[in-house]
Amino acid sequence: MTRRRWIADEVKGDTAALVGDHAAHLARVLRAEVGQKFDIAAGEEVRRGTITFVSYDRVEFALDAKPYRPRRLKSSADPKITLVLAVFKFDRMEWAIEKCTEIGVARIIPVIARRSDTHLVAAAAKRHERWQRIARQAAEQSRRETPPEIANPLKLKALAEDIISAEVDRIVLAESEADASLGDVLRPLSTEVALAVGPEGGWTGEELAWFYETGWKAASLGNTILRTETAAIVATALAMEALR
Repeated sequence: MTRRRWIADEVKGDTAALVGDHAAHLARVLRAEVGQKFDIAAGEEVRRGTITFVSYDRVEFALDAKPYRPRRLKSSADPKITLVLAVFKFDRMEWAIEKCTEIGVARIIPVIARRSDTHLVAAAAKRHERWQRIARQAAEQSRRETPPEIANPLKLKALAEDIISAEVDRIVLAESEADASLGDVLRPLSTEVALAVGPEGGWTGEELAWFYETGWKAASLGNTILRTETAAIVATALAMEALR
C-alpha cells in the first residue's frame, strides 16, 4: 500500500511539522495518532516520519536518519510550465488549479482579463490562500515534493519581464485566431514555457494584440471550443508531454 505523503511546513534536522489548517486536516479529519508513519517531503529529500505530537494546529514528526528516496534533482530537461490563467468562475477555476498541479505545472499566475466577471475580480485576492491550499493538497495527493507557486492575482498587462522572463517561450491560446496547433508550436521549443488561457469567451482583440506585441506566439487546441478549465488542463498536459 502506498504510504501517504505530506509536504512539511517546518523542517529542522531530523524533525518536521505541519502547522495550521494543514495540521488540522491530519489531526481532525484523518484522526492522526502518535506513532503513525507517513512519507514527509522535507527539503531536498523524502523521508519516513513518525508522529511524535498531535494537536489541532500542529503535528510533529521524527524523521528517519536516512532518506528512503532522495528527491530527484531537477535537470535542464525537466519541463517547467507556467500557467497564466484568467480569473473565472471560482469552483471551476479551483478544479483547474487542482488538476494542473497533479499534472505537474510549476507555477500558476491568475490574471484579471477584460471578460473576467467584476464580482470575481473583486473577490480574487481573498482566494489566494485557498488556491495555495488546494495546490498543496493536490501536490501531496499526486506525490509531488513541492506544490506549484500560486501568484497573487494581477492585471494582464502587469506580466512584465520580472513576472515572466523574456527568455521563456510564451504561448497564448487564441483558438480561431491561430492556425498552428499547440503541439506544433511546442515541438521546437525549450523546456520552459508559459501558457496563457483566457476566460469564458476568450481573450478580447485588444488583449490578443498586447500578447502579440510583447512576443507571445498564438496556438490553438483545435476546432472545438473548450471551457476554460478544460483548455488549461489539456494545454498543461500537452506541454508536459511535448517538452519531456
